[in-house]
Amino acid sequence: MRKYETIFILQPELSEDDIKSVTTKAQDVITAYKGDCLRMDDWGIRKLAYPIKKSARGRYYYLRFDGESALIAELERRLRLDEKVLRYQSINITDLPERIVPEKKAEPEAEVATEETEVETAVETPAAEEAAE
Repeated sequence: MRKYETIFILQPELSEDDIKSVTTKAQDVITAYKGDCLRMDDWGIRKLAYPIKKSARGRYYYLRFDGESALIAELERRLRLDEKVLRYQSINITDLPERIVPEKKAEPEAEVATEETEVETAVETPAAEEAAE
């Protein structure tokens, strides 16, 4: 099976029921074609680069799944026919390396400042000893 990512943009003024119907249809297509839905993320409403169907904003959804090429054809066909979907794009990511999300460190600048202070203290200490002798 191949790995795929699909991002689709919905109309921003849709109700929660309409949004849920589109996302469940997408997941139903994946399960019907023996695919494996790994992730479905709502990226929220964002400004579009240019107006699409007189909409300046859109609700973005990210879908990550495994499946065959027939699954992609059917998923894109259903997204194309749905009037609630402004745009969609599917990408085969099978050969791409896995992206590792780095963990955020709490205040890395504070750690650097502490190390600089220790270095300055170490430099001052030998000089002070020489002056004392």
